[in-house]
Order: sequence, then structure tokens, then C-alpha cells
Amino acid sequence: MTDDRMALKALLEKASDNELLAEMLAFVANRLTALDVNGLCNADAHERSEGRTNDRNGYRDRAWQTRAGSVALKVPKLRKGSYFPEFLEPRRAAEKALTAVIQEAYVQGLSTRSVDDLVKAMGMTGISKSQVSRLCAEIDERVNAFLNRPLEGEWPYLWLDATYLKVRRGGRIVSVAAIVAVAVNTDGRREVLGLAVMPSEAEAFWDEFLRSLADRGLRGVRLIIADDHRGLKAAAAKVLGATTQRCRVHFMRNALACVGRRDKAIVTAALRSAFDADTLEAAKEQWAKLIEAFGNRHAKLAELMERAEDDVLAYKGFPESHWRQIHSTNPLERLNKEIKRRTNVIGIFPNEAAIVRLTGALMLEQNDEWAVTRRYMTLETVAKVCHDGALDAAQIASI
Repeated sequence: MTDDRMALKALLEKASDNELLAEMLAFVANRLTALDVNGLCNADAHERSEGRTNDRNGYRDRAWQTRAGSVALKVPKLRKGSYFPEFLEPRRAAEKALTAVIQEAYVQGLSTRSVDDLVKAMGMTGISKSQVSRLCAEIDERVNAFLNRPLEGEWPYLWLDATYLKVRRGGRIVSVAAIVAVAVNTDGRREVLGLAVMPSEAEAFWDEFLRSLADRGLRGVRLIIADDHRGLKAAAAKVLGATTQRCRVHFMRNALACVGRRDKAIVTAALRSAFDADTLEAAKEQWAKLIEAFGNRHAKLAELMERAEDDVLAYKGFPESHWRQIHSTNPLERLNKEIKRRTNVIGIFPNEAAIVRLTGALMLEQNDEWAVTRRYMTLETVAKVCHDGALDAAQIASI
């Protein structure tokens, strides 16, 4: 017993997330109880079925004392009879729950090897490859259904951002980009539309990804917000006929890299004077003045500004009430941080399918959360953009 506890403690320290195991066990245990009660009732929760034999009657809280600490559970109650999970009974091993840990482990960010070590540390036997395959197949089915669902209606704004991960390929460890696509629909709500693992940022790969979204029904895109990815602008114009907004935050980093430390504050203030302009015309006028002012001392910066002008200021052609959301990829910052937090535990993915499995599951959870929160944009302003596309100054003022 002491050796098991020491091994588990060492494993948790190695995982660098002491709450991760408790979260995994809680998810798995609650899911197992739900499945057990479905069988006893002969129907899923809220399902209308002629074959139903019992009904749920709320939940009771139960603390499950495990070697990973106390785990809070919600045990379903029945109108007829009672239910008590087998793995909570005295002297009954939680083997069924621990066998299922591998499934949630992929979602929570643990590799197969780490999960195997975890099970051994808790006094259980190792997990076979066949078990891993069966359990992961269930996640893949749900994730793939979500990532390949039909897209209905118009999606005026589309955000694209990449998180770089390491994966084994052909005996080597390579870096790949996990591209996440998020868009706003005509109801003003955000949804995760798709995910792709790309070996490079060549136009051909962007073309393939955007066409996959279009084939599923993506239409009505007026503006694509992304970093300065190679090949994206050409693919976006060809496949979706959309304008591309270069992430303003990333552009600022690129711009400041062109000047010395002493001039960074001055350049930052100067660029913000253009971004703070009330109209697209005023922003372009100030931009031209800055290019001229920087031309002699900061030629590299002036050249960058000249190349990026149309892309960085594209958002100014849309309603001012949307500028905060569409000038950068910042709306995806929380999403990317969560992806990094989970994937850092793994370090190196065994294959690209594992990346899609984990990242896709996280996107599914985020999409469900957005579905019950308030609208990201108002119906009226989004409807105007869908009807007119990029707006002129008079149209923007009327919104």
C-alpha cells in the first residue's frame, strides 16, 4: 500500500497537474453510473420510450475516497428501488472505472504510457493495446461526428489560429500545426467549425482545409481573421472569396521586432494612433504618414507597414461595434491556452490521429459551453454584415 501511494505521488508530480487525476476519475465514475442507470431504466435520461421500466429521481452527492484523494460524485436516484455503484461498495475494486480512465485520459492530456504507469501505481494491471483501441474508438466517433457536421446558414466572420505540436512521423519527431477554425453565425453565436493538422502553411494545405469547410456548407464568409500564414490569403480569396484580416496583435510584435529597444514605445504609440482612428479612411491617412516618417530611420518597419496595410486595417471596413472582436485572433487565446495546457502533458504525440482526438474533444467541450452563453455579437449588426459585406463609412455610422 505504501509503495503504491509513493508511486502515485511521483506520477502526479511528473504530470505537473495534481488535479488532473481527480478530474479524470470523477468524469469516468459519473459516466459509468449514468450508463448503469440507463440500463436499469431501459432508457436514456429524458428519453421517451415505451420500454422504459424506471425513472430517475435526482442525485445524491457522494464523496469517493480514492488513492488520488476525495472525488465528488453525483449518484443517480431512482423512483422505484435504489441504485448504488458497484465500485463504491466496500472492498470492491474500481477496476471497471480505472479501465475506462484511458478514454478520458486522452481528453485530459495524458499519453498511453502515462496512463499505464498510473494504473500500475494504483495497484492495477496494465492496459492492453486492444483496450486502448476500443476505448479511443468511442472518442473518435464522437469527435469526428462533431468536426464533420454539416454547416448551415451564413458565417460572416471566420477566425483561424494555429497551435504547434510535436508528433512522431516515420521514426522522426516533427512539428505540425493544429489549425482551429471558429466562426460567428447569423445569430451572433460562436461555433468551432473545424480542425486540421497541417504539415506546413503552403497554399495547397490552406486550400484543402478551406475547401473541406466549404464542402460541409460554409458560406457567407466576409472576413477571415488570422495571423500572416503563408498561402492563406490566396486560398481564402479563391475558395471563399473573403477578405483577410491580419491579426493586429501579431503584427505589432512583428513591427516592434524591426526597431531597437529604445524606439519600441514610440513605435507602439504611433501605430496605435492609426488603429484608434474612427474610420478606415482616417486610419489609412495616418498609416501613410507613419510610413513616410519611419522611412529613413526604420526602413524595414516602413516596408513591413506598406506590405501589411490592407490586411491589418481590413477590420475598419466593418461595423465599429465588431472591431474589438475582429481585429485579432485574441478571441481564440483562451482556447489555445487550454490546448497547450493539455497537450504539454503529453509532450510528443504518437500520431496525428491522437492530436485530432485530444484537440477535437476540447473543441467539442468549448462549443457546448458557447452554446449556452450569451451571443458574441448582436443579431442586428451581424445581419447587416451578412447582407452588405464590408461597409462604407455611411453604412457603419447607421449601425
